[in-house]
Amino acid sequence: MTTQMQMLITLGVVFLAVAVLVGVLISFAVSRSSHGRRRLSELRQATKAPEAVPGLVVEEVGFKETETSGWSRLVRSLPTSRGSVKRLRRELELAGLDGDRAGALLSIAELTLPVLLAVPAFILLDGMVKWGGVGLGVMMGYLGPGFLLSMLVKKRQRQIEDGLADTLDLLVLCLEAGSSLDQAIIKASEELSVAYPALGQQLRILISELRAGVPRIDAFRGFADRSQVHDVRGLVSMLIQTDKFGTSVAQALRTHAVESRTKRRQRAEERAQKVGVKLVFPLVFCLFPALYVVMLGPAFLQLMEVFGQ
Repeated sequence: MTTQMQMLITLGVVFLAVAVLVGVLISFAVSRSSHGRRRLSELRQATKAPEAVPGLVVEEVGFKETETSGWSRLVRSLPTSRGSVKRLRRELELAGLDGDRAGALLSIAELTLPVLLAVPAFILLDGMVKWGGVGLGVMMGYLGPGFLLSMLVKKRQRQIEDGLADTLDLLVLCLEAGSSLDQAIIKASEELSVAYPALGQQLRILISELRAGVPRIDAFRGFADRSQVHDVRGLVSMLIQTDKFGTSVAQALRTHAVESRTKRRQRAEERAQKVGVKLVFPLVFCLFPALYVVMLGPAFLQLMEVFGQ
C-alpha cells in the first residue's frame, strides 16, 4: 500500500471519529436545551414525590428517567470497559453524573480516543517507534476515560467525607432546637448545597425517599449504598440502632460528629505528611537539572577551556 493511500485512510478514520464525537456533543447540547429536559431537571431539584412527577421512577439513587430514552438505548448498544452496563451506571452514579448520557459519552470516548491518539504517532513516527507510539496512544485513549471516572468517584467520596462532620453538627443543632430528624435532614440539605453539593444531593434524595413512603431504615441503607463511604456506613448503622432502641439521636450524632472531625483532621495530617515524598519527583526532574546547569555550568565550561588549552 502506497504512502498516499495510507494517508487517505488515516484522514478518513480521523474524519469519521471527529464527526461521531461532534455529533454526540451537539445531540447532548440540544437535549439539554429542550423544554422537557429542563422541566425534568427542575422536578429533580424540587425533590417532589414520585406520584407528582410522571415518567420518573425511584431507584437506588433517587429519581431517574425511565429506560425509554435514546441515551439508554445508545448505552446498551455500545461496548464498555466496565464489564456491564449496570456496573457502568453504578460508577457514574457514584461520580454524580447522569447515568445514560454520561455513559454514552464515556463509551464513545473509549472508542474514538484510541484512534485520535494513535493516528499522530502513525503519521509522524517511523520504524518500530511508530508501532510503539501507536500502542501507547491506543492504551492511553482506552484507559483514560475510565481513569478519569475513577478520579471523579474518589473526589466525590472525599467531599462527602469532609462534609460529614459539619452535617452532623447542623443536625444536632436542629434536633436540640426542637426539630424532628426529618426536618433536621431537610434543613441540612438546604444549608449544605453550596459548601458540600455532593452530600447535599444525597440528603435530598434521602428526604425524597422518606416522603415517597420508603421505610426509614431502608432509606438510610440506600444512603450508605449510594455514597460507598465508610464514615457514612458507620453513621447509618448508628441511626438504625437509635431508631430501633429509641435512644437519644442528638447524643449519638454528637459523638459521631467528634469522631468524624477527628478522622478528617487525621486525613489532612496524612496528606500533609505525604507532600514531602510527592515533591521528590518534581524536584529531581524539574528543579535540580536547572539548578545544576546554573551552578555547575560555568565551572564546567572553565574546566573544558583549561583542559582544551
